[in-house]
Amino acid sequence: MTDITIYITDRDGTEHEIIAPTDMNMNLMEVIRSYELAEEGTIGVCGGMAMCASCQCYIESDHELDEMSADEDLMLAEAFYVAENSRLGCQIFIAENLNGLKVKMAPYDD
Repeated sequence: MTDITIYITDRDGTEHEIIAPTDMNMNLMEVIRSYELAEEGTIGVCGGMAMCASCQCYIESDHELDEMSADEDLMLAEAFYVAENSRLGCQIFIAENLNGLKVKMAPYDD
């Protein structure tokens, strides 16, 4: 088992140093949920299908991520608070090359 460290700034502005496993096929949204860094019902509303943008985050480090899928791109085109470094957490799978990744969770509106 290989674990990596990810730095996640929650919606209140607190940075958390998180240990995430690379051998469980988890995505960033699932890691955030498992550490309870977002209020229940405010992240992963669509179940990780790139259909709601509740897991939108801002990539704050220089890590090279997989290319954005068409579905993710379309969802972000309709989302609020989108920036150039916006990605959907459900589309970022935890892998060894993401060690040290820094992300900030985007605001959430009901």
